[in-house]
Amino acid sequence: MIGAAPPSPADERFQISILQGVSRTFALTIPVLPDALSRAVGNAYLLCRIADTIEDDAGLDLAAKQRYSAWFLAAVQGEEPAEGFAAELAPRLAAHATAAERELIANTPSVIRITRALAPDQIAALARCVRVMSDGMVYYQGQETLDGLADQRAMDRYCYYVAGVVGEMLTELFCHHCPSLQPRREHLLKLGISFGQGLQMTNILKDIWEDRARGACWLPRSEFEPRGIQLSKLMPGSGGDAFAAGLRRLLAVAHGHLRNALEYTLMLPPSETGIRKFCLWALGMAVLTLRQINRHPHFASGQEVKISRRSVKLTIGATTLTAGNDWALRALFAAASAGLPQGIVTPTGPIYIDGMEARHGS
Repeated sequence: MIGAAPPSPADERFQISILQGVSRTFALTIPVLPDALSRAVGNAYLLCRIADTIEDDAGLDLAAKQRYSAWFLAAVQGEEPAEGFAAELAPRLAAHATAAERELIANTPSVIRITRALAPDQIAALARCVRVMSDGMVYYQGQETLDGLADQRAMDRYCYYVAGVVGEMLTELFCHHCPSLQPRREHLLKLGISFGQGLQMTNILKDIWEDRARGACWLPRSEFEPRGIQLSKLMPGSGGDAFAAGLRRLLAVAHGHLRNALEYTLMLPPSETGIRKFCLWALGMAVLTLRQINRHPHFASGQEVKISRRSVKLTIGATTLTAGNDWALRALFAAASAGLPQGIVTPTGPIYIDGMEARHGS
């Protein structure tokens, strides 16, 4: 373990300011967490965003992505300084990288200094998340095609690596902050994976056509081929009722995961309203997005099913008022999800995929 300088006030200011640039959603939700937890979760998000920036960069070949991912993980784990990683990668980012992404990569040492100042249990949770996510993203890098994934289980695996592992990491951070959760930790970990998959499936369904425009499809073929739909030949807004039927089957699965997300949230102490709001705001916006897709299954762009700013404000307001009231939250969820296809997803235990450690929630 190499020595690490303590984070400076400038490092702390950078972490807060860069969140505004790389994620408006998390810049909104992270500050509602208790201060110490907000710092750790904000740092975790930035680490994941750095890993994601490496994976998404069109100018890097697979070997380069593997090298930078390994170098970054070593920096997170305190085995390598981050300065060399930042100095080499920042100028190599492709033209499509945003200004905020370039700034984030260039300032990786600031992010890592905050990481190294966290509690040992928190560092371990963040490092594991980055490792599993990076391994998974590199594994799937060569599999982006318009053919889609084989089946629902393959979709579950993909969702685990890009979102379910984040649910695990957040659970570890919540349990560290609130020791009373420790007796329920294992069940929360399973539900946390399901929570992450619900959010990721919502994004996949909303972004079907945007993903296709860049040559990727994360839908399971098993839901569409029996209905005569060949995913590789699908055009925006096409597919008719057969495609809509397959889409609604996936909406039912996503809905089931979001029901698990509600149970996850209700297992958190009612007194921890900040943590509950952090979860509820993401959950509420996901449910409303599923409703939009269900109402407009023939949409041809994610913009057509994007929820309005008014809906976002109503979600935040309603869940803020009821954050500590389990009965009211169940009633809100029932009202928001009315009309959605029904699905039951039972969280399960650990599995192993291609030699890589994983858990999955379906």
